[in-house]
This record gives sequence, C-alpha cells and structure tokens, in this order.
Amino acid sequence: MNKLISEEFGKTANGEPINKYILRNENGMQVEIINFGAIITSLKVPDRDGKFDDVVLGFKNSEDYFNSNQYTYGAVVGRYANRIANARFSIKCKEYQVTKNEGNNHIHGGKQGFSNKIWNAEILENSESCSLALHYLSEDGEEGYPGNLSVKVLYTLTDENALEIEYSATTDQPTIINLTQHSYFNLSGDHSQEITDHQLQLNADHYLPIDQHSIPTSELSDVKESPFDFSSMKEIGKDINLDHKQLKLGKGYDHCWVLNGNGLRSAGNLFHQKTGRNMEIFTTEPGIQLYTGNFLDGKFETKTGGKNNFRTGLCLETQHFPDSPNRSSFPSTVLNPDEKYESKTVYKFSVIY
Repeated sequence: MNKLISEEFGKTANGEPINKYILRNENGMQVEIINFGAIITSLKVPDRDGKFDDVVLGFKNSEDYFNSNQYTYGAVVGRYANRIANARFSIKCKEYQVTKNEGNNHIHGGKQGFSNKIWNAEILENSESCSLALHYLSEDGEEGYPGNLSVKVLYTLTDENALEIEYSATTDQPTIINLTQHSYFNLSGDHSQEITDHQLQLNADHYLPIDQHSIPTSELSDVKESPFDFSSMKEIGKDINLDHKQLKLGKGYDHCWVLNGNGLRSAGNLFHQKTGRNMEIFTTEPGIQLYTGNFLDGKFETKTGGKNNFRTGLCLETQHFPDSPNRSSFPSTVLNPDEKYESKTVYKFSVIY
C-alpha cells in the first residue's frame, strides 16, 4: 500500500520549522522531501540483490540544508534554472536586471531563489498513488523578476518505481520561467565513490558549447566523434579527462544536451553496472543539463558518512536551454498572464541483471 507520512525535519536559521514528507510505494521504494526548497533529501531504491540504498546525495546534518553554500542540493531551482548572461534580459523591449550571483551572471534563481524558500505543502492520496503538492508564490520583483508567479510542484511516487515531478505556474505579468530538479545522483549508494563508473545514454544528437563563463555560444554542435556523444551507453569517465576545449571550460561535463523529439519522451538512461540499478529519464523539456559534480568540495558530511567530494554525484537537470531569454533561436521561456506553464519529468528505476 502506498503511504505518505509527515514528521518534523528541523528549523531554519530563523527558527522556522520545516517538515519532512515520506512517500513509500508497495515495493518499498521511498522518497523523502522537505518543504524547504522542495528538496529531495533521500531516494531509496533496490539493487539487483534487493538491497535498498539512498541514490541521491544529501547532508547528514539537517542544518546544512539551511546554512551551506550548496544551495541546490536536491532542490527545485528557479525562477530560472541555469544561467542568464550578464544577469539581464528583455521582454517586449523592457529590460530587467536580476541578481548577479555567479560572477557577472545569474544562476539558479539568484541568491535567494526557490531552493531557499519555504513552500506550502499539501498531501494528496488515493488508492493508486501518493503525492505531495508544494506551492510557492514568488512575488513581483523577487531577485529582479517581474510578475507575481504562483508555482506548484507535484511529486508522485508510483508502484512502477517512478518518481514523477510535475511543474505548473501562472503569472500576472509577462515573465520568464525555467524550473528543474537539482538532485545529485549516485546509483552505487555509496556517496564516497565517484560517479565516473556510471554508464549514460542520452537521446540527443546535439549539445550546446559554452564560453569561458559557462554561457552557451548559440551554436548547436553535433555530438558525433566528440566526448559529448552519449547516443549509446558509455561510461561517464571514459572521455571526461580528455584534452578537449569544452571539457576544460566546464572542468568536466557541465553542458546542456538538445533532446530529440517533443512531448513526454525518453531523454536517456543512467546505469550502474555493479549494483544493476538503472534510471530512465522522461521529460517534456527540450534540454537536459549533465553536471558531473566538478565543484563538489568535500566540506560537508553526507548521510552515508562520506564527504561530498569531487564527482561523487551527478545531476541530470531537465530544462530549457541556458540563457534562453537572450537567444531568439532557443525555445522561449516567456510566460504571459493568459498562459499556464506546465512541465513534467519522470525518473523511473529498474534493475538490470
């Protein structure tokens, strides 16, 4: 039977209480989410021997979620995920300046983006699944963004071992929006181990090269005959240290792939040979950002007792392209008052023997 229970998690630096919500399906798979940052703090899935391990990085101490500089750990990031060049954009010839929080650029919603906000939680249960709805109102002017933006994130755990994430939003002024889930995956279940032994396949013929500031150049590069070719299963560590300009700029993989097709479709697979764990990603988004934990610094203790060291986790962030508000050739991220933003991503787990 599917279950959803709530319990106390901790308190923010300001003394505000935070709750943890535990979703569990009939197979024993379990996800834990807090209403601070809509953060996934734990995701337990079985390996080929039936052993359950946590496959997302997280902090051992609850206060680290509120006080660390690793503000994206497991969170929903927005109002705009990824980067906006020079922290500015225009809508209908009106320019907006948003917070600079990565050099001259804006990243992941700013200094106090959605990952640092307290969301209102609503438990939804029926006979087939259990869901957690999280609501947040981003007020006009927050981090420099225009419009009052009402956001909802719905987490659903199914008996097919799929974690479904549905995003929706409305606004009262033209604005931009690009939401993603920023969990760091390590399918080994051992958070002290690097993810370079994971195998990845992406349904993408092109990726977006970046400049020295990690901003896309507007070029779509063919993945063929490059280290960015994941059209078939390949170990992440196979090419990651090659002498390639783009790998040097990203200090590894920190790039957006242009996904093939439209609608809700498979974006790819992440597989760990030793445990047999396989994670398939489905999304309605046009792109997916692979980030291989190139800046994890080992300053915090993880739940499994290790440290969040260099490349001990990877992100597969389904999203629109970085700097889309400044690139007319990229899919638009503008949301108008008469429209509704809707996006869906699914992480489905299985075992390969």
